[in-house]
Amino acid sequence: MSIKTTQTQASVEDFINEFAPTPQKKQDGFELLKLMKDHTGYEPKMWGPSIIGFGLYHYKSEKSRQEGDWPLVGFSPRKAAISLYVYSGAPGQDELLKQLGKFTMGKGCIYVKKLTDINTDVLKEMIDGTIDFLRKKYGKL
Repeated sequence: MSIKTTQTQASVEDFINEFAPTPQKKQDGFELLKLMKDHTGYEPKMWGPSIIGFGLYHYKSEKSRQEGDWPLVGFSPRKAAISLYVYSGAPGQDELLKQLGKFTMGKGCIYVKKLTDINTDVLKEMIDGTIDFLRKKYGKL
């Protein structure tokens, strides 16, 4: 069984311009794009219709036969909140969450209303921790 969300050739910039529902989400989307690109060194790629991902790893589920490729980190400037895919449960991440700022948590996803609600230095530490954790667990691609 494979995952339906895969990397596409769609333009990340066009996506932010068309998908971000407000000027604030658009501005935050471009700021996150720069932050994640500069910090990870990876070029941004669209994953499915609405996720911007950086880097990738190949995973195999321990609980099912599902496996596939997925971005190391990413985000999506959705209507209700910006979804940040930077949490992996890596050692120390729960401590970092306490310093991150104003957010809510989904299943493996952090939701923020606007970028100014969080500490971007803590966000960078979370990105580093997640990339490190995933590379150790799944190997480097």
